[in-house]
Amino acid sequence: MNSNVPFRGIIAYPITPFTADNAVDLPTYRRLVERLVGSGSHGIAPLGSTGVLPYLTDEERDAVTKATLQQVAGRVPVLVGVSHLTTTGVVRHARFAEQAGAAGIMVIPMSYWKLTDNEIFQHFDRVASAVSVPIMAYNNPATGGLDMSPTLLKRLLEIPNVTMIKESTGDVQRMQALRQLLGEDVAFYNGSNPLALAAFAAGATGWCTAAPNLAPELTMGLYEAVQQQDLTAARQLFYQQFELLQFIVAKGLPRAIKAGLELLGEQAGELRAPLQPLTEAEQQELGRILDRVQVPATAG
Repeated sequence: MNSNVPFRGIIAYPITPFTADNAVDLPTYRRLVERLVGSGSHGIAPLGSTGVLPYLTDEERDAVTKATLQQVAGRVPVLVGVSHLTTTGVVRHARFAEQAGAAGIMVIPMSYWKLTDNEIFQHFDRVASAVSVPIMAYNNPATGGLDMSPTLLKRLLEIPNVTMIKESTGDVQRMQALRQLLGEDVAFYNGSNPLALAAFAAGATGWCTAAPNLAPELTMGLYEAVQQQDLTAARQLFYQQFELLQFIVAKGLPRAIKAGLELLGEQAGELRAPLQPLTEAEQQELGRILDRVQVPATAG
């Protein structure tokens, strides 16, 4: 594997749990990270959408980054989300992540004002100039408010240490177009859970997902089946978890993963307002989905 592409396979997103008095619950967080490492995840990605990055202070983000690197202890690579409204803010968090030992950083352009393609390029270029670790350019217009076109993403790859692209628009044609435009050598990652199978079929290097929190056997199994080119098994494993993938996206990853963990008997802390727990009806629905997902997975 190219040293500038340290991530492959299932890259798992932990939630950021909070205490009853609204502090980041680091002991619970460490336990949940350990659970993901133990599940066989190929990488850990703190401070993404699942980790409610925009809801944390700079100091809290530093603490989560340090806790992740300490808990993982080099067993798998760590991809730290460092996005911020300002370029200066991203540079600050990128430098901290690099110094803490992250194998790479992930940047989604976030903006109140719609940025031009040139502004986005300069944003990434300045961040890349401040660190030496590989950078994943993350396109998710639903959360960042900006949609980077395949042409812009290709342009970002001209920046030496921007070596990875994560696509989360949920458009399978976009993924196929990206692979065709970027070529086979570019590391491209799926960030849209319900499109995992299609993304792997399009040549995705990996899948960045919160799903291993709730169904690790199925997510790891899907990747292994793809690696073995066993399409029949890959389809079976994907559709076995498809309902769960749709649910966690529709209900919001932090809410759904917290509820799912607790249904599985794992303490997962509190949410930070304005996020609120799933309703009782939603929890019951998730419980039924997990029953359908878990029983075949353990039986197999």
